[in-house]
Amino acid sequence: MHVVSILEQGMAIEHEAPGVVHRPPLETSSLRTFPWWLVAILLAIAYMVVKIVVDPTYQDAFLTIVSGLGVTIYVTIIAFVAALVIGLLAGLGRISHNIVLRNLAITYIEFVRGVPILVLIFTIAFVVVPGAVSIFGLNNSSVTLTTRAIIALSMIYGAFLAEVFRAGIEAIPRGQMEAARSLGLTNYQAMRLVILPQAIRNVLPALGNDFIAMLKDSSLVSVLGVRDLTQVSRLYASTSFRFTETYFILTFFYLVMTLVLSLLLQWYQRRLRIER
Repeated sequence: MHVVSILEQGMAIEHEAPGVVHRPPLETSSLRTFPWWLVAILLAIAYMVVKIVVDPTYQDAFLTIVSGLGVTIYVTIIAFVAALVIGLLAGLGRISHNIVLRNLAITYIEFVRGVPILVLIFTIAFVVVPGAVSIFGLNNSSVTLTTRAIIALSMIYGAFLAEVFRAGIEAIPRGQMEAARSLGLTNYQAMRLVILPQAIRNVLPALGNDFIAMLKDSSLVSVLGVRDLTQVSRLYASTSFRFTETYFILTFFYLVMTLVLSLLLQWYQRRLRIER
């Protein structure tokens, strides 16, 4: 009887209408798409918030380390804005028909991408910046460590953003430039008014990812003595010997900032897909 039942079920399946798609039950599908990773991270954040509220040692660490938050945000924002300008110019140079500009841009991009970030920070802060200052006849001590850190991060990330801008510009159909030229626009006008607005809109998600990456890499400027979150945490841990509380709080700060930015970026990407 069981064999007959199985054969009948098989015949029924074979006679089903073509094109029928068997979808998993709604509950199973929702369980698969549910953001369990977000729940896990939120639970970790909630645990840290509770520890900060109820544990005096965590409160002391939090109140000390939070003093470096403003420096971290300041360095990240200023350096990223400068990197956008450098990256856009280098990206345009990368696709330029001028052989000198193109090779200068490629040399800059490949040089930065071929050296570790930490090494570049030391080199730019203690070699490139003093050399540039001496050329203009200024006092080397007039350039603060925070300024050197911003210059280093902007020059480093300018090379990475150059490739983002280049990819965005090359993704625009060639007919857009031809149509702009047929309307009487020059190459410069067509690039500024037609190509770049479309390219920048397309690369905004990638720029958001690079901003998050720069926020995390800004912790490397602590090696210059800049009193950002990481440097303040290191100083606090070395004097209080509360390494567990200190580095849990430091992790908490970066996790909250990157999580908020990542969620905002995902929301923007969904909105962008809907508008298209």
